[in-house]
Amino acid sequence: MKEASVIIGLTNPKSPTNVGAVLRAAGCYQADAVLYTGTRYDKAAKFQTDTKQMQQTIPLTGVESMLDDLPVDMKIVCVDFAEGATLLPHFTHPEKAIYIFGPEDGSIAQDVADRADHVVYVPTVGCMNLAASVNVVLYDRLAKQPDMIQSDEHIRQNRDNKNKLRVKVN
Repeated sequence: MKEASVIIGLTNPKSPTNVGAVLRAAGCYQADAVLYTGTRYDKAAKFQTDTKQMQQTIPLTGVESMLDDLPVDMKIVCVDFAEGATLLPHFTHPEKAIYIFGPEDGSIAQDVADRADHVVYVPTVGCMNLAASVNVVLYDRLAKQPDMIQSDEHIRQNRDNKNKLRVKVN
């Protein structure tokens, strides 16, 4: 197995719907793993909505601490509405990162944020749900890549099989 470049860390998630949507985002944006702490997800996991079955290819692992056993070159990036945090549009993503998100009904623990290499926030009015936040951060990471894929072949390979839409050239 290749060494992870992008890990998503979820702090005590409560909603299996959000965790399922996070797994789908992890697949779409090629994250390597999803870690979670706490016990609420385990109790609700049977209701999970991982519609693309990403759990079969992307590990979803419960851990005591997301900060243990990380590769030394992996940066810790906390994503939360934290005073003093960096605006996501101004953030340069590290090559290897664990992105840690707070729970739907709380925030990241201060001791975790204190160990972070970066703390960023998405400048929304009000807070998004967990899955939406993960999607936005992973999209931002992808959008800032210098080697973005732009081809009709990429579109054909990745869109839904019922989607045949084309842009008409005038």
